[in-house]
Amino acid sequence: MDATRVGALLDDRKFDLRLSLVAGRTGLSRKISSSRIQKPGLVLAGYTEYLHKERLQVFGNTEMSYFATLPKERARDVLRAFFSQDVACLVVTKGLPVPPELTAAAEEWNVPVLLTSHLSSTFIESVQNYLEDILAAQTSMHGVLLDVFGVGILLLGKSGIGKSEIALDLIMRGHRLVADDIVDVKRVAPESVYGAGSEIIKHHMEIRGLGIINIKDLFGVAAIRERKKIEIVLELVEWDPNVEYDRLGVEEKKFRILDVEVPMLIVPVRPGRNMTTIVEVAARNHLLKLQGHHSAREFQERLNRAIALAPGGRGGEMDVE
Repeated sequence: MDATRVGALLDDRKFDLRLSLVAGRTGLSRKISSSRIQKPGLVLAGYTEYLHKERLQVFGNTEMSYFATLPKERARDVLRAFFSQDVACLVVTKGLPVPPELTAAAEEWNVPVLLTSHLSSTFIESVQNYLEDILAAQTSMHGVLLDVFGVGILLLGKSGIGKSEIALDLIMRGHRLVADDIVDVKRVAPESVYGAGSEIIKHHMEIRGLGIINIKDLFGVAAIRERKKIEIVLELVEWDPNVEYDRLGVEEKKFRILDVEVPMLIVPVRPGRNMTTIVEVAARNHLLKLQGHHSAREFQERLNRAIALAPGGRGGEMDVE
């Protein structure tokens, strides 16, 4: 999402912002497009060069104490100069009394003024988390997201290939479901994407022949997870005897989600293959790679050394084209 309405801050319950409206109701449709917060100290002294209009502005004890030292006429001029910059909104922290000069200037320029009981530091941390979450790039994908040995694995594949059945088998083995069918994905950092279940079908799965089942009710809260970082994309494809599938795993494929590249595996499905075990081994192998052990590359290196040292090797090396 590129921006959020100021009014949406008042509806939040998840991040405990504790906000109430003091003035500027007509400006609640103003947009906030940055997750960064500004405390405009120098702006109040008349230096507006680095005032960021798209950011939420915060007045804490320092700013309000500064106003208390100003003559009323000077305070009005400072506030008019501040609100005339077309800022998104202003939040006063610590439940401090809001002087009538401030509310009058806010109403004049249609800028919302909100009040919170939080200390400035606590509120800034909470509202930054809120804005990072709400402004994050996001999309929805058709698949199943699981937490397998602590690794977030996104199963992809055409409808009916067996994604949900594999997921159910993994849950029976003690792993955790994040989302089935629709995975809501957000980029929460430059190189990280997280998936979660859609609010409507969260904790539910569709199993052909059984219908809709509730994983949380059937297996308990330990069988679900609200969200998880996507660390592997595993695409299930129907086995094609004319296709040469990767047998070494030396070269890693990538799958792009919201401009983030995630390691990808393409796994053919056919009768007799234990797909649940393959997914578990994929998770274990990923954890091994994170510790610096790449089994396929280590094997290739040992093979190359063995070929180089074999009788007939030229200068200790051989052509292996």
